[in-house]
Amino acid sequence: MSSAKYFGLQGHALSRLQMALIVAPSFILFGYNQAGIGGLITEDNWVKTFPEIDTVHATAADVGEKSTLQGFVVGVFVIGALFGSLSCSYTGDRFGRRNIIFVAGICTLIGEILEASAFGLAQFIVGRIIVGLGIGQLSSLVPVWQSETSGAKNRGRHVVLDGLFICLGYVLESWIDLGFFEFRTGPATWRPPIAIACVFSLVLIASVYMFPESPRWLLMRGRKEQARENLAVLLGLPQDAPEVQAEISGIELSLETTAGAGAKLSHLLKMGEDKLAYRFGLCILLQFYQQMSGSNLISVYAPILFQENLGLSSEISRVLSGGALTWKFLSSFLAFIAIDRFGRRAVFMFSGAGMACCMVALTVATSFPTSNRTSQVAAGCFIYLYNTFVPIGFLGANFLYCTEIAPLRLRMAMSSISTANHWAWNFLVTMVTPVAIYTIGWQYYIVFAVVAACIPVSVYFLFPETMGRNLEEIDLMFKQSPSVWDTVRFAETRPIAMPQEFEKKASLVDDDTVRHKLSED
Repeated sequence: MSSAKYFGLQGHALSRLQMALIVAPSFILFGYNQAGIGGLITEDNWVKTFPEIDTVHATAADVGEKSTLQGFVVGVFVIGALFGSLSCSYTGDRFGRRNIIFVAGICTLIGEILEASAFGLAQFIVGRIIVGLGIGQLSSLVPVWQSETSGAKNRGRHVVLDGLFICLGYVLESWIDLGFFEFRTGPATWRPPIAIACVFSLVLIASVYMFPESPRWLLMRGRKEQARENLAVLLGLPQDAPEVQAEISGIELSLETTAGAGAKLSHLLKMGEDKLAYRFGLCILLQFYQQMSGSNLISVYAPILFQENLGLSSEISRVLSGGALTWKFLSSFLAFIAIDRFGRRAVFMFSGAGMACCMVALTVATSFPTSNRTSQVAAGCFIYLYNTFVPIGFLGANFLYCTEIAPLRLRMAMSSISTANHWAWNFLVTMVTPVAIYTIGWQYYIVFAVVAACIPVSVYFLFPETMGRNLEEIDLMFKQSPSVWDTVRFAETRPIAMPQEFEKKASLVDDDTVRHKLSED
């Protein structure tokens, strides 16, 4: 009966529809809007409409000032995203996952309309901020909603698809930009590419209430019967099935064992039995790696790298950029295959090592003059090869891992703050890149090579495996590990928990609660 509320679907069929109508539009919007003006800022009508950020015809005297302002206009989107992410630490738990996703869709729609209709830089900047606000909320909330409504077996594949859809957003923007670029002159070269994103916003807004709210959020709000009903629909089982009861017990156990301490943001900086500071540090470090290993640099500024760093023509730069992002999208399927087969640790380490090698090679290739044809070809090849390694570990898996290791009562806070950290480093890269390309050139890539080289080492020693475990079991794993330094080894040796473990522990918690109340009486 409950499934009739959701297109008559349940289980995997409902999950696939959620992927198509909620997850896909959300993360296509992420990629499309983030890359949205990187390929437009050298077009003729664009520079006529916004001469304040025209670096194409700038003189040597004002190129530095204009490139800095250009970086700010591109990056102001990230400021909105940062505040959008941070706001979810309160709104996501207060108003629910679906309600805030709906608000985020409205924000992206309003911002896209303002951008596409702008005739002055001020209006365009306001539109970018509002779009960023919506994208920041989506990037924090949608992975949490996915994790909380997916089973342990395929949770990795479900959430890592976020990265695939981000790539698809990049690809669509790049080729749509190239298509409208062929008009050569007039506002049609840049206004329609921006406005097309409204389609995805409308799909998201129209669809979000057609799917069940997170059972974990409902239990946290004390709505147990609705949580049981939603969980049964999501699992494709009757409400009285043992698997449904076991998962409900596990969630209640997680809530009861943390109820006394409450859910304060200050707890994220304390260790304690839950090792919250350790978990929070892993999330912050992972999102730092995602940005400072060069992913955003290549995705957003690919046309600029080809045109101004490698000295290629505007049209050829756009073709190569579109090709590079298409290749990145195709490479995303490697992550889909690997994430639940080889585990989180393996994809992080492999991806980090590959990115580091490519950045070293790119540093060497771009150190030669642009007249050196061989070095140009080599640099282009390494940009493509870099885009093979990025999506394997750092275009979806990073969001997944942060939602997996966070305890339920602080999951939204930990996810939103770590995602805001992602956007903060994103803003730094976006602001610095135009200036760095014009000033230090090839030396800029050394920074990303060094950061990427740190990934395999830190993941090996600090990041425990979470594949195949449900969210409540991962919480227990951190609590039961002897110390921070032993957590990785403990995760390797701890057996996968059976449903009876949660039921037993939940009953023990209930017995302790009764004894405590009796002693008070």
